[in-house]
Amino acid sequence: MSEASRLRKIMAPTGVLRTTINVGNPILAGLDAEQQPFGVSVDLAKRIAQRLEVELELQVYASAGEAVDIVSSEKADMGFFALDPKRGESIEFTAPYVLIEGCYLVREDSPITDQEDVDRPGQRIVVGKGSAYDLYLSRTIQHAELVRAPTSPKVVEFFREHQLDIAAGVKQQLEAGIEEFGGLRLLPGHFMTIQQAMGVPRNRPPEAAAFLSALIEEVKAEGEVARLLEKHAIQGASVAPAA
Repeated sequence: MSEASRLRKIMAPTGVLRTTINVGNPILAGLDAEQQPFGVSVDLAKRIAQRLEVELELQVYASAGEAVDIVSSEKADMGFFALDPKRGESIEFTAPYVLIEGCYLVREDSPITDQEDVDRPGQRIVVGKGSAYDLYLSRTIQHAELVRAPTSPKVVEFFREHQLDIAAGVKQQLEAGIEEFGGLRLLPGHFMTIQQAMGVPRNRPPEAAAFLSALIEEVKAEGEVARLLEKHAIQGASVAPAA
């Protein structure tokens, strides 16, 4: 078996590259008017399938948690995720290709004015269930209570509906909530920088992660990731440095 054939067998054992797409993160992907996925991760997935010379099957999910479960159980061959130690137990990651800010949102009349005011007893923070923010805050919040919305896109709506104190999530998603509902504001700065990477099931042969790692460094160096961010009019995200 040639090296290329072996790599195709490792990356796409069914003959089709099954790739999860998380439309819950607007930096990565979204759905167009015909409910078809588009975005940075979709374009990268197409490039990977072309390099392998296999067909591409996009499996679209509303949340990162769902996508992580599917790749972890090998019902898909790869996906696009935020790096996190918990996810790393079942997924082998590349180096990051994009950096995203995680921010807090409050009501305009909230007494909370900065990051230091967030983790206080009696305060409730809503976050998308299973998101990178959920995983991170679950490890770091010591006094406030975490409340989980079904998905990240529902965070601001959930925050308003349940009269919570703070919403946490992707900066761009929170800004969209401010524009849609009004009467809200972001706290200055960010509480975490999310490192967006690609991943494969951890029990795949090491050539799988090595192939994706080499490819992601290639597209970063070529300026392709920067071009895709510009193509999809993504603001507030930056290309990750070389590994």
